[in-house]
Amino acid sequence: MLRFDRRLALHFDWLLLLTVLVVIAMSLANLYSASYAGYPGTPPYIKQGYYYLVGFCLILAIISVDYHVLLRVNYPIYVAVIVLLIIAVVFGKTTAGAQRWIDFGFVKLQPSELAKLSVVVTFASYYCRKDTGKGFSLADLVPPALLLLVPVGLIIKQPDLGTALMLVFVFASMTLFVKIRMGTIILLVVFGLAVAPMAWKYGLKPYQRQRVETLLNPEGDPLGSGYHIMQSKIAVGSGQVLGKGYLAGTQVHLDFLPERHTDFAFSVLAEEWGFVGSVVFLACYFFMVFLGLSVAAVARDKFGVLLAFGVSALLFWQAFVNVAMVLGLLPVVGMPLPLFSYGGSSLLTNLAGVGILFNVRMRRFRAGSKS
Repeated sequence: MLRFDRRLALHFDWLLLLTVLVVIAMSLANLYSASYAGYPGTPPYIKQGYYYLVGFCLILAIISVDYHVLLRVNYPIYVAVIVLLIIAVVFGKTTAGAQRWIDFGFVKLQPSELAKLSVVVTFASYYCRKDTGKGFSLADLVPPALLLLVPVGLIIKQPDLGTALMLVFVFASMTLFVKIRMGTIILLVVFGLAVAPMAWKYGLKPYQRQRVETLLNPEGDPLGSGYHIMQSKIAVGSGQVLGKGYLAGTQVHLDFLPERHTDFAFSVLAEEWGFVGSVVFLACYFFMVFLGLSVAAVARDKFGVLLAFGVSALLFWQAFVNVAMVLGLLPVVGMPLPLFSYGGSSLLTNLAGVGILFNVRMRRFRAGSKS
């Protein structure tokens, strides 16, 4: 007979749910302002609303199954994502010079977004099984590094350097979290510094080097490579302390700000709500990441700790890179702000990550215990 354990409901993280709902509400309001006029067909904020509904159905599906199932299926998930990445590289739909999407007719899937969560599950499973002892040596890191290089190589091939770097950030965060020997860290830093000039010269494409050079001198080509970042900085700065008011952003509604409903959604918020509104949003946003880390702190086992930490690291690094990019502190790499920027694949992937946080939190009690 199917029985529902009431402790699952008792341990549900209502505060995390409330925080996620607040972020989603701000996202939809911001997306409405960014796209309520000038878009043919169904506006992006309506499509995003549909994606949120699908995302919450996905969360319900995820929390209904014990997260330990992922320990058994992590490698099938990894292989499935690799296959999707290969299909995207070979047969994918090309948009703006990038071949990242698989067109199923009714929906376009971006496998590189799925790869972010797949990396979290894969390394949580790997490090859960691996006894770290005194910390990972260089030789110990070879297997997980190979697991990382396959999706990273396929994503760079698309090309999508921002997402590839995101996978590296998540891998590095999780590896440092499970402990790595100091000697290994020193060797990796020395190796990184040694290969950086070669990577700059031979690893990056000309337009990617151009983006880094633009970061240092955006005024050098204000109507070309520097246009995005210049307009974004103007929008953020013109918001001043309290902003220009909702639906009153001139950079947005006079069509100066590009990609305003996707990568530069935060610029819209900063222009209309100013410094105060931006700080309130970021405080709410990073409180959500803090709650994810608190789930890791109270998880019942090592696998739950690693899953929650990995998802929290994923949310944090995506937000950090996006906001730094919008403010002109990092090169423009096409990184959406999770749960805020428009985009179905990104949104569903991050909501699936939130579903994993709920799942780990709900099952913090041990089987047979009374609480």
